[in-house]
Amino acid sequence: MNYIMKKIFFICLIGLGVGFSNCNDLLDVGIYNSITNNNYWKTEGDVTGYMTGIYNNFRDVMNSSYHFEDRGDAFEPGLEGSVSDAWSQVLTDGNAPLWRNYYNIIHHCNLVIKYAPGISPNTTNINRVLAEAYFFRAYTYFILIRSWGDVPIVLEPTESDQSPLPARSPASTVMSEVILKDIEKSLNLFPEKGFRNKNRVSKPAVFSALADILLWKAKVIDRNTNELSNALAATDSVLASGVSLVDFVKIHDTSNKKNSEIIFSLYYLRDEKSDHYGSRLKPRDIFVSSAANVADIPYAKSGARSVYAPSQKFITSFTDPNDIRKDASYIIAKSSKGDVIGTFDNKFRGTSYEDDRYWENDHVIYRLGEIILFRAEIYAAMGGTENINKAITELNKIRNRANTGVYSGPQDKESVEKEIFNERFRELWFEFKRWPDIVRFHYGGTIDAYQEVPNLSGKSVPLFFPINRDDMSLNPNLEQTKGY
Repeated sequence: MNYIMKKIFFICLIGLGVGFSNCNDLLDVGIYNSITNNNYWKTEGDVTGYMTGIYNNFRDVMNSSYHFEDRGDAFEPGLEGSVSDAWSQVLTDGNAPLWRNYYNIIHHCNLVIKYAPGISPNTTNINRVLAEAYFFRAYTYFILIRSWGDVPIVLEPTESDQSPLPARSPASTVMSEVILKDIEKSLNLFPEKGFRNKNRVSKPAVFSALADILLWKAKVIDRNTNELSNALAATDSVLASGVSLVDFVKIHDTSNKKNSEIIFSLYYLRDEKSDHYGSRLKPRDIFVSSAANVADIPYAKSGARSVYAPSQKFITSFTDPNDIRKDASYIIAKSSKGDVIGTFDNKFRGTSYEDDRYWENDHVIYRLGEIILFRAEIYAAMGGTENINKAITELNKIRNRANTGVYSGPQDKESVEKEIFNERFRELWFEFKRWPDIVRFHYGGTIDAYQEVPNLSGKSVPLFFPINRDDMSLNPNLEQTKGY
């Protein structure tokens, strides 16, 4: 029984390989129902095909707002369906999310990292896959520490019933000994400086993640400014890759997915994978058929379910009537009498086909708009008049694109940081940034999460998730998250 429990905890036996079949330069590979190390890891094709499966797995775990949006202040209950326990902020070890799917990705990355270097000849493509594997392992651990804080470190694939079940390591250790080391290895292994395919990890994507990671390290883990110059240098490297801002309303357009603003995105396409998470804030046709503006609403006959609606707080965050992001972010369905039928996301509109609408917007992990706001946040956190002025300069790049004009508010550090926090809300709506932002700016001293999020008001629930009791029962070395 111990062997089975270990396998359940770390390995989900899935078929690797089918996914992203329409991407420009990915291999078409078959499904492997059973992969053993005795007959695998022989050729370059084994490695590249296996990585295709890791992309597919990563896309699956990222296709949910649970860890990244639900606990924040961007959503209200929609027209149908049940809100999550994360949104309600009623979390216990009984309803806590499982982390095994994340460790499943780590397991597969560990296999690539262990066996790919032994394949001869060691080609450029193998090195690129190793760079991707180190990135995905680092980024998955980054998700874990942002969600749970302290987590177990597993750097070897689970290939035996004798594999250890480690205790939780401090988030600071995970950051320094795993995440940052893996990011460095990834950067060193990439054979090219720029992009090959924006649906694939690249050096600019890794530098984007590094800036994100170092901001978290500075504000949440270390609570000092030591890493901020390195974070800024990472954004410099991204800017040098040739990315540029585009018209805001075109960023997520399905007709131009790999535009110049995109740094790294996950691929979606009808009949390949079109159940993008954006469908969860869209109406079915029956709810809006009587709306006076029905032709403007991104509804669908099937595949849409408005579990959530944009929150009133988000709607009122658009204080400037000229802000072009307002209409591009949400839409209100109204009857002929002017009554509100419902409010829906308008950023991820999918594609309208003759038979129905399909949710095939790519899921953008990083884009230039966020990198510019990272730079504003870094400069503001550094403090001092010169850096605050630089922060405002970066902030104004986003404001000018949004047609709201330059920032003219108070220029003290606290006010500018709060404005950057609010600008990220408007700019990055529904892009899986809000809850991590709330936690980061909370620990950075800019906001109080318990005042910022309505469902946290008056509660003492920790900002990190509890461990599900099933995971606790599988690993007796785990201790519950403090506060649960």
